[in-house]
Amino acid sequence: MGQLGSILPLILLVVVFYFLLIRPQRKRQQEAIKMQNSLTPGTRVMTTTGLFATVVVVDNEDVILEVAPGIETRWVKAAIGRVVTPGDGPVGDDEPAAHQADGLDDEGKKESEATVERNGDQDSSTKQS
Repeated sequence: MGQLGSILPLILLVVVFYFLLIRPQRKRQQEAIKMQNSLTPGTRVMTTTGLFATVVVVDNEDVILEVAPGIETRWVKAAIGRVVTPGDGPVGDDEPAAHQADGLDDEGKKESEATVERNGDQDSSTKQS
């Protein structure tokens, strides 16, 4: 009975580790492999390093991603972190291009005014008219 009492906490510890750490990690790995194997050309993806691209060609273990029009790179499937849905994507894509082109920042101030305000009028060389 004494040996069972000393081994029981060790067995419980192994069971807890299995259900809290090992099992969820395996499930995430299987989901990632399933996602990587289901890639098709035209799918928007994000790599594990944060690069957003579109799948052009899927080989056995490689994918060719189009980063910008005409710029393609070869990646291993394991480097694909997730499939991007139309609502997801880079933060900068949300703002309309016209708002960025007129020189206004998020608060509607001209860039030169924002620069002067940030510098506190200390450097007159950054002022623009």
